[in-house]
Amino acid sequence: MSTSTGTSAGTPAGPSPAARGDETRARLLAAAVTTFSAKGFHGTTTRDIARAAGISPTAMYVHHSSKEELLYLISRRGHEEALAVVREALGKGKDPATRLRAVVHDFAMYHARSHVMSRVVNYELAALSQDHLVEILLLRRAITEELRALVDDGIATGAFDPPDRRLAVAAVISLGVDIARWYRDDGVPPGKVATAYAEMVLRFMSGQ
Repeated sequence: MSTSTGTSAGTPAGPSPAARGDETRARLLAAAVTTFSAKGFHGTTTRDIARAAGISPTAMYVHHSSKEELLYLISRRGHEEALAVVREALGKGKDPATRLRAVVHDFAMYHARSHVMSRVVNYELAALSQDHLVEILLLRRAITEELRALVDDGIATGAFDPPDRRLAVAAVISLGVDIARWYRDDGVPPGKVATAYAEMVLRFMSGQ
């Protein structure tokens, strides 16, 4: 007795509907990153995103309710990745100076390598809905708190002597984030930027 499988013998089955849906959503997110970065959130239409993703504007709404939802998903992903980078870097040393060097270096590398997405993540926040903005701000606060704890540890042990603790933390974050504003793939290699930033921050934190 034979059992029908819905495909001819020897013919591999194509992607499942769920897999096709995941692939389409990934294309839409990538398209949204590109178009938001180039045109800004308000300058981008859903038609722009759909065209870049290679689907019809109507089909886009099968997967995402609005372009604001796409911005939220991009922002959440970017901030979660940045927070993970900071936390992983904090485990690369025991003394505050070594840990700060790793954090600044890796944070800068992340923003250089993902500068297109990072421009969207950090400079389009005002377009998020209030509920989504609150969630993203909590992730940003978590990054700040990790760095504050590190700076406080360095001050307590005498490794750091910044002129102002809060401004020092804000400066470290701003340095990394701002890379996304000016960085281009045909410019300075990410590693060179990251190493230079780490050295500058260490000198600043030590009061040199």
